[in-house]
Amino acid sequence: MYEEKAEVYDLIYSFIDYKKASNKLAKLINKYKKNDGNELLDVGCGTGSHLFYLQNNFICTGVDISTEMIKVAKRKVQKATFFQADMVTMDLNKNFDIIICLFSSIGYVRTYENLKKTIENFSNHLSTGGIVIIEPWLSKSIYQVGHPSMTVYDGEYIKIARLNTTKLKDDLSTMEMHYLMVKKDEDVQYFKDYHELGLFDIEKTINIMENANLEVKYFKKGVMVDRGLFLGLKK
Repeated sequence: MYEEKAEVYDLIYSFIDYKKASNKLAKLINKYKKNDGNELLDVGCGTGSHLFYLQNNFICTGVDISTEMIKVAKRKVQKATFFQADMVTMDLNKNFDIIICLFSSIGYVRTYENLKKTIENFSNHLSTGGIVIIEPWLSKSIYQVGHPSMTVYDGEYIKIARLNTTKLKDDLSTMEMHYLMVKKDEDVQYFKDYHELGLFDIEKTINIMENANLEVKYFKKGVMVDRGLFLGLKK
């Protein structure tokens, strides 16, 4: 769906208050960052909804694995630079003062091996005194197997309904999402997409971050319900 229906993404998640979330992030950055730099990297930036609000306060760069999501982000965020890259292996050949990885994007690395590589990669792209903020996916202790979910977008000219349930495969949460969408004067479309996200333990994540030369704080109350927030300061 991220490749073929990138523009649908913003509609189905239109209930999220990105402005409020971005303001909270800015406060955390101002409180905990220890250097004077202002370069911000959004990893897994999606369609750029956070960057839209952050672009006036920071020099922004966005990275996403999906070229289609980046196309949408470029139209939305005029003051940012964008690159297509995988967060596990990206090499942007520069350092940043702030790195953010939000909306549980980190879960898509799937394994602890990739999580370790990714966090080391974040640290390698971070200037001394800079911070990384990671919004995790759910931990295994919180994840509910078999939980039904429905999200709808009820616009004047387009209607979308998305339904899914949650399953477990080893340490992976799996979700097959089913969409019905209809636009004005068009037939109803049906499509689906499949997601696998790693269920990473909080203490193991903290340990990986500390081993990557980051001084870590964990906030139980993050931006979204039950997600928490990791903050790492580059030593």
